[in-house]
Amino acid sequence: MRQAIAEVLTGASWQRCKVHALRNVLSQVPKKEQAMVASILRTTFAQSSQEAAHEQLRRVVGELKGRFSKAMEILSDAEDDVLAFMAPPFEHWRQICSTHPLERLNREMRRRMDVVGLFPNREAVLRLAGTILQKQHEGWMVARRYFSLEWMAKLKPNQPQLAAAAWLHK
Repeated sequence: MRQAIAEVLTGASWQRCKVHALRNVLSQVPKKEQAMVASILRTTFAQSSQEAAHEQLRRVVGELKGRFSKAMEILSDAEDDVLAFMAPPFEHWRQICSTHPLERLNREMRRRMDVVGLFPNREAVLRLAGTILQKQHEGWMVARRYFSLEWMAKLKPNQPQLAAAAWLHK
């Protein structure tokens, strides 16, 4: 999947949900120690820059690897993926640090597909999936925009059409 993303979405980074990564790490920590370890791990995500977060993550790993070696190995392996959300501007972090919106969409897709049960052919599946995705897209564009045009313009400051569109929609 990573290779396909790299080939098709040139310049896109691979990101791992920080919530899921935290769960994976804590699954290797005894229950009575999980609250303490979680608190220490959260200091990584409280940093003001991606560079500072990388430094803090390495500090945390160094501090805890003696007691929780498997957990810290998982965290070290996930370092770049779990901190990828910090590459865009700070105001985007809250929206992109988790995969919850995508998971919600996937649940809705499954719910709607389960109602139908068996599809007569592949085209029927694609029609339903396309309709669900189209409706979701329209909802995000009109009612509940996930990223405003102003925020998108900050991601691509050298694209005047985004800045102009943001100004027009004020």
